[in-house]
Amino acid sequence: MKTALKIALAGGLALAGSISAASAGTVDEIKKRGMLACGVSQGLPGFSNPDKAGKWSGLDVDLCRAIAAAVLGDANKVTYKPLSSKERFTALQSGEVDLLSRNTTWTLSRDTALGLDFRAVNYYDGQGFMVPKKLGIKSALQLSGAAVCTNTGTTTELNVADYFRANKMEYKIVAFEKADEVIAAYDAGRCDVYTTDRSGVAAQRLKLAKPGDHIVLPEIISKEPLGPAVRHGDANWGDVVSWAHYAMLTGEEMGITSANVDAKKSATDPAVKRLLGTEGDMGAKLGLPKDWAYQIIKQVGNYAESYERNVGEKTPLKLARGKNALWTNGGLQYAPPIR
Repeated sequence: MKTALKIALAGGLALAGSISAASAGTVDEIKKRGMLACGVSQGLPGFSNPDKAGKWSGLDVDLCRAIAAAVLGDANKVTYKPLSSKERFTALQSGEVDLLSRNTTWTLSRDTALGLDFRAVNYYDGQGFMVPKKLGIKSALQLSGAAVCTNTGTTTELNVADYFRANKMEYKIVAFEKADEVIAAYDAGRCDVYTTDRSGVAAQRLKLAKPGDHIVLPEIISKEPLGPAVRHGDANWGDVVSWAHYAMLTGEEMGITSANVDAKKSATDPAVKRLLGTEGDMGAKLGLPKDWAYQIIKQVGNYAESYERNVGEKTPLKLARGKNALWTNGGLQYAPPIR
């Protein structure tokens, strides 16, 4: 038994050594640089979009800010790199950015063939269609023969192909690399239909000359789990990205907000104490300070705060929580225990 114990301990020490080596990767580079490099969209309202002063905001941007708050203690220490659908994966693979937080769908092919790891789903979505009201179309099943505008290099093209083939309909793809080129072509009448994730349809509709002249069709033709991706091979960095999202979800579950988080630090609930770093040291397991989750909630807010601020029903997008509600409210958002 003593020999077996020694072997087990030796194995544990070896594992700890490998974890330590992995930790000395992206997290340390970011700390040394003093800035997180985050790959985002080229402008998608509600998710990652710059204002006239160049200040970025959105649900995806808030995840970048949360990670910066956890790693650097300052949610503002982020540089944003706008990336097209075509160039986003190359930018991450080459190290131009530390992560993608860019309304990107998690698929088997992307997860296995690109040298990337998807680490969480911060928005559950599905692909939809938008058409001009004047066409009189009420269903996607009436789209046979349509010219369809979309982005090149996306799952959208593949989903369109599957949907039209399955329903024995003809179509023509009109694809562009940049999102603004796609919506401009649709607005100019170069195609009959605009398609992307339903959240993207809602966001891009705001850019049309007359948004009220267009309708979103009822069909949702795909599953689009959108979330952050990192380079494969740095498990510690991937954990940090995942748990930044989970900390925001856990904050919502516990009723901890940016407004009351300071008061909650004196709570006696052990789970709250672990989350906010007043008991134990969950941060050490991620190579982060004890107050990593406190910093996220204090500076960025919990998931509900971010959702409602950026895409919720009081914003121009007016997106109900739906599948993005907490599991306790019938949604899919669920955080593993922080313990």
